[in-house]
Amino acid sequence: MHVRYGIIGCMIRPIMTKKFFLRQPSAPATADDAQVVRDLADTLAVHMDGCAGMAANMIGERKRIIAVVDEKGRIIVMLNPQITSAQGEYQAEEGCLSLSGMREARRFERVEVSWQDELMRPRSGAFTGRVAQAIQHEIDHCNGVII
Repeated sequence: MHVRYGIIGCMIRPIMTKKFFLRQPSAPATADDAQVVRDLADTLAVHMDGCAGMAANMIGERKRIIAVVDEKGRIIVMLNPQITSAQGEYQAEEGCLSLSGMREARRFERVEVSWQDELMRPRSGAFTGRVAQAIQHEIDHCNGVII
């Protein structure tokens, strides 16, 4: 396994491609997962040119942690994200760094999400468009759903 180091204390991890691993639901994230949070954000940062988000299982960690790139190009990390409301269903076609090819998926144009930040403080927000789609895709990863 090849690992590159980015920001001090963080690692750019290899992308998991084993479907058996990716199909396993992730365990809740805790305050002890700070290193996973940093590694996930660091790994997403080097893949931002072709990737809108990542889930922790994509770097080999079965934790309910996702990272997505917002409309301003910033990385938002969410621990234990849950969609609390969804509107505007549509059919999307998505790719994934962990899998080859494109797949169809049912998505929603607008989602409201609750999550915890890196310090385990509760957060919530509404997201639309590409960011909403990425959040839905990464939450699917946390649930062991491969798109």
